[in-house]
Amino acid sequence: MTRVVIAKVWEIPPGGRKIVVPFRGRAGIGVFNVNGRLYALRNICPHKRGPLCTGELTGQIAADAPPSAYDSDLKVNGEGEVLRCPWHQWPFEIATGRCLVDPEVRVKTYPVRIDGNDIVVDLDD
Repeated sequence: MTRVVIAKVWEIPPGGRKIVVPFRGRAGIGVFNVNGRLYALRNICPHKRGPLCTGELTGQIAADAPPSAYDSDLKVNGEGEVLRCPWHQWPFEIATGRCLVDPEVRVKTYPVRIDGNDIVVDLDD
């Protein structure tokens, strides 16, 4: 197992992110702080290989009717828990890497831990 120090804990506050490019000679990873929990995702969208981790952070949108309906009530649940690819807006759940429009599609995730003041990603060799 390879230990990679990504940042100090104060560098990625809740709602923040840090993108490390390149990462092990590849497209990089993004480390996200979602409500005090840290997650790491590969910086490649599985849809068309866009720079996923540079995308917009949002919540899940829930609606009781189509958004164009007269009495539609849109709600955003879980602020900052969803990452939208900047190329085609495909949404991914940060905690799991699961795509919200196609649950069969996932982005690679990495385990993250705090070691003292360091944010560390552990990688299989």
